[in-house]
Amino acid sequence: MVEAHQCDPASLRDPGKLRTLFAALIAELGLHPVEAPLWHQFAGPGGITGLTLLAESHVACHTFPEHGSLCLNVFCCRPRPEWDFAAYLRREFGAEDVQVRRLERPYS
Repeated sequence: MVEAHQCDPASLRDPGKLRTLFAALIAELGLHPVEAPLWHQFAGPGGITGLTLLAESHVACHTFPEHGSLCLNVFCCRPRPEWDFAAYLRREFGAEDVQVRRLERPYS
């Protein structure tokens, strides 16, 4: 689970930036989507919710431009490589604070 704060609000309303984030995660972590991502963009100044179902489980995100935050969940029921979430979210979304919480699952 990843939470990024003090992000650029405009970037949190940009569906292209989120699609690119999902594509990078899926490719670089060797994940296996079972369907195309689903996206919902809220009206006006609202954010975006996205979900990709994976053979391994799912990737989901919720953005809150009004709070400058992005919440990302990468649930994976198999070991996966590390990924530098903080560097990516700082570079692409202007995040000033990124918190990554990893829960090890006993699946092999």
